[in-house]
Amino acid sequence: MDDAALGHAVRLIRTASFAAPIRDDDPLPPEDRPTTVALDDLYRAQASRLHRFFARRSDSQDANDLVQESFARLAKADLMSSKPIEQPEAYLNQIAANLLRNRAKSALQRSLARQVPIDDVPLAGSDTVAALEARDTLNRLQQALMRLSPKTREIFLAHRVDGLSYKEIANRTGLRLKSVEWHMSKAIAFLDRALRTR
Repeated sequence: MDDAALGHAVRLIRTASFAAPIRDDDPLPPEDRPTTVALDDLYRAQASRLHRFFARRSDSQDANDLVQESFARLAKADLMSSKPIEQPEAYLNQIAANLLRNRAKSALQRSLARQVPIDDVPLAGSDTVAALEARDTLNRLQQALMRLSPKTREIFLAHRVDGLSYKEIANRTGLRLKSVEWHMSKAIAFLDRALRTR
């Protein structure tokens, strides 16, 4: 809210008045009850509740602006009306809900405006060189795996493919943990050498 709008809102708050709500426990007879309540009294009574309402449903940094905007709209509605607003708290609640709804609609419109249809997105074609290199690497890896001893290959595949821990492999094969680690080291070193040479 800019300074001019804020100044206008403050002037509206000082001059607006609303029909005073009548409480059930009000001891005054109807003719002695106040007929209007000033907007600044309403602000003092409702601003913190309204701030919590906005803070829970939007960015907390926007909550103050939304509270001010709600009261400014309430004051403007009161000036435009020929008679005082009967239930200003309920009217204020509706203004607050409408503000949030309008913000959500605006955010959706901005989001939709930024989207690009899938037909407009250029798709990357398949890279035949990369596909050939990947196939070559897989073939060399498979050949190297076949040159490992059966026990070393079994331990390597159990860890890398099946996701078993060294301890689980040791329990399954009946080997000591150090033996499983030795087989894994041997397999990794052998496969690394095989993949580096062409």
